[in-house]
Amino acid sequence: MIDTDIEAPPLLAQLVSKHQAPWIDFDNMKAWLASQQGDHVLLFAGDPVRFPEAVDVAVVLPELQKVSAAAGRPFGMAVAVPETAEALAKTFGSQRWPTLMFFRDGCYVTTLSGMHDWTDYLTLLAQALDAPTSRAPTVGIPVVSSQAQGASCH
Repeated sequence: MIDTDIEAPPLLAQLVSKHQAPWIDFDNMKAWLASQQGDHVLLFAGDPVRFPEAVDVAVVLPELQKVSAAAGRPFGMAVAVPETAEALAKTFGSQRWPTLMFFRDGCYVTTLSGMHDWTDYLTLLAQALDAPTSRAPTVGIPVVSSQAQGASCH
């Protein structure tokens, strides 16, 4: 959903316009996950007035993408629509801002919250891309099928 009508801080809007990162909200989240192949990072920026480091993360994310692709670990980017970001993040158990949420082939992997030094980011990014898919840390009891043999992360 590349929509220029979404009200967002300029650096978030630039991720969408310049880097072709789609806007993600409740309406297209399921389709976005279903269409994934490989690693993807969804940025939950939060309110830049309350969390000024959100715009810093919006600047750093494309740089992390470049470095990672050069190292043979490409990932796609997406940006949570600011208006619904908080509620959407909570569905994955995330309540820290800003947050980079990692997915692989449409399955949750992990989150990386806050702003970090560049060398720390590189280490944390490598760890996130090497991590296995897992269940998002949501509130509640996990539902397990009695026929879980070929179960996926969904």
